[in-house]
Order: sequence, then C-alpha cells, then structure tokens
Amino acid sequence: MTPLVTAAVLLAAITHATWNAMAHAVKDRFAAFTLLVGGSALVGAVMVCFTPLPQAEAWPYLIASALLHLGYQALLFKSFSLGDFGQMYPIARGTAPLVVFLLAAAFLDEQLSGWQLAGMVTATAGLLGIALWGIKGSTTRPDWPALLAALATGLSIAAYTVVDGAGVRASGSTLSYIAWLTLLQGALIPFYAFAAHGRQLLPRLRPYAARGLLGAVLSMIAYALVLWAQTRAPLATVAALRESSIIAGAAIGALFFKERFGGPRLVAAGLMVVGIGLMLRAG
Repeated sequence: MTPLVTAAVLLAAITHATWNAMAHAVKDRFAAFTLLVGGSALVGAVMVCFTPLPQAEAWPYLIASALLHLGYQALLFKSFSLGDFGQMYPIARGTAPLVVFLLAAAFLDEQLSGWQLAGMVTATAGLLGIALWGIKGSTTRPDWPALLAALATGLSIAAYTVVDGAGVRASGSTLSYIAWLTLLQGALIPFYAFAAHGRQLLPRLRPYAARGLLGAVLSMIAYALVLWAQTRAPLATVAALRESSIIAGAAIGALFFKERFGGPRLVAAGLMVVGIGLMLRAG
C-alpha cells in the first residue's frame, strides 16, 4: 500500500459515499436505479471506443461481475428504501472486508500478515459498530428486513470485489475493464425501463436526470480507482481501506439527512481508523 495507492483508495471511498448519498436522496428508486446503471452504461459505451479489448482471460470475470453488480445495485436500492442512509450504507460496506479476505485467501492465494489481519478485524469491528448503533425504527433491536437487505448487499460487494480483483489483473487494462463492465451491466436497463413504463419513462426520469447521470460518472470514477489499486495491492487490504467511505457516509447522513451520529459511532469510527493504521503500518 504505497502512498499513491492509499490516496487513490481514499479518494474512491469519498466519491463512493457521495454518489450513494445522491442515489439515496432520489425518492423514486426506479428512476435512480435506471439513471445510475443506464448512465454508467452510456459512459462505458463511449469509453470502449477509445480503449483496447480486454484480454480473453478476463471475459468470464467480466460477465460474472456484470451480473453480480446488477444484483448489488438492486439490493442497495432495496436497503435504502427500508432504512436510513447512515445505517444501511455502513452495514452494506462493513460486511465486505473480512469476506473479501476469506475469498481472496481461498481462491487467489493471498495471505496477509498478522498485523494486517488484526488491523482488518479491528477496522471491521469499527465499521459494524457504526452500522449497528441505533437501527431505524427501534433503539433496542434491529429492523430485520432492512438489516438482511444491507447484509446481502455487503455479500454481493464481497463477491464482485474478488471477481473483479482477478478479472482486472487478467484484462491488461484497468480502463478497458471498467468500460466493458459498466457497458455489460447496464446495456439492457434502458430497454427494460422503456418496456415497463413506455411513454411515461422520460417524464419520470427528467426531474432526476442531472443528479442521476452525475452519480453514474462518480460511481465509475470511484470504482476505476479501486480496480487500479487492486492491480497494485492485496484485494483484502484495498477492500478494507475502501470502507473508510463509511465515515463519510455516516457524516453525510448526519449533516444532510439529519440522521443521528452520536458518541457510540464516534468510538466505532475511532476503531476503524486504528484498524486502517495497523493495515498501513504492516503494508
């Protein structure tokens, strides 16, 4: 984890929290999903004209990742419809790092040092502490449908992170991989949206068009930075550092959505910072 790689992942984390907040602010979830995924596909279609084809070995990963990303997007918007942004976003992001480590160790033969593993466990504990304090609807017990949707989102994040970590290394070009990935995952969304809503589609999308398309561009930038980092550092370490977006997400929830932050989340955020410090010290 060189300073340049660390800076790229932290920038990706802030960018990721920003576009998620923009998507959460759109109350019409169908419009937000269509604009985000369809807009990303449009940008990807332009990018593929200026990038080389990925290597043949990368295509199975691209296809699998496109399907996983569609599932992730659907689960993400479902969790946003059930819970507060400051809760659902941390839960979704906080479940991923340890799962990524286990998958990367099992399938990609990546091993972390004892310090890095301790740092990842500490950071993940902090992330989950932020997530689980004050679940929407109850101060004593979780809102289980919201919690399960967010956990499923986290598992899908872990799955596509491992698939893309292997795929981008096989592709020969980070830009080519991200361009084709976004094109593949979103190519059919505009057709589906039009088939579902016909002439009512454009009036439904128009009020959110600028915000949705900006979110699409930000999501591509955030993930391109992560994919580039994954070619230069272990997947699990990149995944854990990327989850510093949870601090940004919790702050956005408190400042813009008027959701509670409070002392317990501050302590949990401190745990996460300590965990990241351990990982970087060892990396």
